Amino acid sequence: MLMQILLHTPKWVFGLFALLLWLGARQLVASSLSMTRTALMPVVMGGLSVFGVASAFGDSIVSLLAWAAMVFATLALVLQRELPAGTRYDAAARRFHIAGTAVPLMLMMGIFFTKYIVGVLMAFHPEYAHQTPFSIGISALYGTFTGVFVGRAIRLWRLAMRGDAAGVAA
Repeated sequence: MLMQILLHTPKWVFGLFALLLWLGARQLVASSLSMTRTALMPVVMGGLSVFGVASAFGDSIVSLLAWAAMVFATLALVLQRELPAGTRYDAAARRFHIAGTAVPLMLMMGIFFTKYIVGVLMAFHPEYAHQTPFSIGISALYGTFTGVFVGRAIRLWRLAMRGDAAGVAA
């Protein structure tokens, strides 16, 4: 059965998987990121996340509310955490210097595999789209991924605002 599922998966899905794997693997090593790049990833991955909810459950207000609730709940938790050691902002170059981490890779794979598995489940059991516990659970999972992405970006932007303010004061 697994082989049949893979054989019926559109080819572009494998390309998207490879792209996300590559993007996530690049973040395993220390890097320097622009402000734009730190904003782009949460926007793109958040878009994929909300698209996952909309494509699976249509315009279900309950699903969208579950997604939004988890975005904000997760965001609140992430914003309480400190930035990883060694993270800094170079105000002159307007770039962040961050340590390597597996978090973005895990989040990207989480969104990808959630979307893939939900797609397979819905193909076999379309009635799941109308089962409230299923739609709330999946939507909340997507919202959790988005909240972590957005929270990580906001923590970096806060660092930049402190760095810019320190540069102006000096």
